[in-house]
Amino acid sequence: MTAPTTIAAHKVTTPKIRLAFASAVIALVATFATVGSTVPLFNIYRAEDGFTNAGISVAVVVYSAATLTTLLVLGRLSNHVGRRPISIASLALLFLGCVLLLNVNDISVLVIGRLMLGLGAGLASSSLTSYIVDTAPRHPRWLSSVASSQTVMLGLAIGAVASGALVQFAPLPRQLIYLVDMAFLLVSVLLILASPETVRRKPGARRSMKPSVRVPARVRHLIPVTAAVLLSTWSVGAFYQAFVPALVENQLHTASPLVLGLVFAAYMAPSAFGAPLGSRLSTSMAQRIGMGAFLIGIAGVITAVITSTLALFIVSTIVAGASQGIAISAATRGLLHGSKIDDRAPTFSVIYLISYSGATIPALIAGQLSNVLTLPQIILGYGVFALVATIWTILGARNPLAHPGGEE
Repeated sequence: MTAPTTIAAHKVTTPKIRLAFASAVIALVATFATVGSTVPLFNIYRAEDGFTNAGISVAVVVYSAATLTTLLVLGRLSNHVGRRPISIASLALLFLGCVLLLNVNDISVLVIGRLMLGLGAGLASSSLTSYIVDTAPRHPRWLSSVASSQTVMLGLAIGAVASGALVQFAPLPRQLIYLVDMAFLLVSVLLILASPETVRRKPGARRSMKPSVRVPARVRHLIPVTAAVLLSTWSVGAFYQAFVPALVENQLHTASPLVLGLVFAAYMAPSAFGAPLGSRLSTSMAQRIGMGAFLIGIAGVITAVITSTLALFIVSTIVAGASQGIAISAATRGLLHGSKIDDRAPTFSVIYLISYSGATIPALIAGQLSNVLTLPQIILGYGVFALVATIWTILGARNPLAHPGGEE
């Protein structure tokens, strides 16, 4: 088998590098738009099929568990096989998940469909994010960390809003959004096929599938605070997926799928726009400010739920979403500091292993507790988690070790 054309092996024109960057960003948006598009449908499944909060929580947890497993086993595979083949495989798995979700008539179908989405998202989380960093322009310097960390949030927001609108106003409310997702996934495949590869094929693919978690030694001291940031913010993101559909309907007194999509997007979308705000600060300061503002936003969300105030809920959600973007992108920027091409897939595997652990474990616990606790009581638990993570970040945030080029 001959090696594909790579940026490392041949002089590739700047337009081709730009195409690869744009293709990877579009594909990552399509990936997580597909994932986010299921959220507004949860209330439809609850109302028409009798799905429970606990059952929907299982579907959310299965997605996250599948993503975790894929990252642990296959997270470094693109270093050996290439970014393009693994990216295309991830999009194919997502496409298959959409095919299954076209006919959800039982909780098991939803769970299996979300399982396929999790497998695809896990592959994409390492391969496409690494592809983005490989091909990102050198200026502005923060672009690679923001694009690789926040495109996920932007995709989730786009998927949720588009799904809510189509469910509420278009025909085939349970199928149309998945057909749209499938079309964009196919377009993404074509774009990746037209883009250049960024790594040389090399032996060791099978060995790379042995579970391993590592980051370069020079940034290892950043992991404790990075974990606090990612675990707390992603746990709240999973809460919005699993419980906000019921919360919006029962506590905030609206059953509109579009409103549900907008509420979910209000947490995810500002993350992408908040991330560049911290780019002029050191990574430690951006994490402290981001997590402090995140805690304020979560406190507002809790107050809104207790008082059933929709306006306060949305405003506080936006504050929490924007501030998590500052903290997450700063944490990502720190771990990517001085990275080489072979460092990126393992680093992103660690980032998303931590992130999806935050999404999985609290959601699993909360799903079990939903049978005995009310939603306002459950969200108080998430507030305590955010408080502990914020204190840990404020006390422990550190910058990457300096090198001659200065901090990135």
